[in-house]
Amino acid sequence: MTPTEQWIGLYLGTYTDQGSHGIYSLRFNQLTGESQAIGSIAVPHPSFLTIDPGGRFLYAISEVSGKEAPVHLIDIGDRTTRLVQSVPTQAGDPCYIATDGRWIVTGNYSGSMSVYALSKDGGCARLAYVFAGSLGGPDSRRQSSPHVHCAVFAPDGRYILATDFSADRILSYRIDGDTVTAHGVAAVVEPGSGPRHLTFNSDGRRAYLMSELSGMVTVFNYHDGRLNQLQVIESDHAGARGGADIHLSPDGRFLYSSNRLRDDGISIYAVDDSTGLLTDIGYQPTGAHPRHFNISPNGKFLLCACRDDDRIQVFVRDKNTGLLTDSGRDIAISRPVCVQFLGEHIADS
Repeated sequence: MTPTEQWIGLYLGTYTDQGSHGIYSLRFNQLTGESQAIGSIAVPHPSFLTIDPGGRFLYAISEVSGKEAPVHLIDIGDRTTRLVQSVPTQAGDPCYIATDGRWIVTGNYSGSMSVYALSKDGGCARLAYVFAGSLGGPDSRRQSSPHVHCAVFAPDGRYILATDFSADRILSYRIDGDTVTAHGVAAVVEPGSGPRHLTFNSDGRRAYLMSELSGMVTVFNYHDGRLNQLQVIESDHAGARGGADIHLSPDGRFLYSSNRLRDDGISIYAVDDSTGLLTDIGYQPTGAHPRHFNISPNGKFLLCACRDDDRIQVFVRDKNTGLLTDSGRDIAISRPVCVQFLGEHIADS
């Protein structure tokens, strides 16, 4: 890796109620863990971000109430950060956003999934569908209204899967050319689980779910828009009912899940290469409220957004054991809640 290729783009989403400007862009050194601020763009409560496959546009939601809560399309090409469009979700409190380059989907905590058709260059979006979540879970306080907590594209390119938090299930939507249609229930999880975030392995055969209320990680086989449960393993050992985020290492050998509200930290699992099943191998304490985290493209660092400590913790990741060590290279920022890397490097200035 050349000195130029060491540096990649890093984008941080924040809550803006305590002085944050919105979305922050930085340079991050994949070899040393050093970061350098570049700039920011004023967006209210950009609590989740994603980057289009070509690396030209960053898409963000504003987690605010009301049907005008928007999705923002931001041009990040040519080292710029320029807002080009904001489109209402027609649903309040969007809290997750994903794209496959043709569509954008948002999980809306108010109880739905919004689907947008993208222009060919990815710089313009049109709201095409809003699909409602449902009820059915037993928790009278946390599951009293519908919540769709995330929506992700299956690697086969044919389906979108959405976590129906308050009904303890995962919903499936089929992509057919220029249309998206409901495909039914992909999986049902234990009542009161509160399914939150879902991620796939690189070959698309398995998916891993973090449930917020039960604090469990569920392993599934995936095929044709459906999920078949293989394993359930504990992540939130404190029973704090604050399970948050989940990611695989780039090589697929280790899985990480974050836990909040008590004994905040990240559970670490070894992944069996042949079965996809998990073995609990460690727990890394973090700062307060690790709502989201991400792993650098080269797999060397894990960056954890500790919302209530106003910092991003930078952990060194041992590629052989999967374990984490605090590097001490914290990024100070008000109320951070999302970390996204731009896979391509940023040239030295």
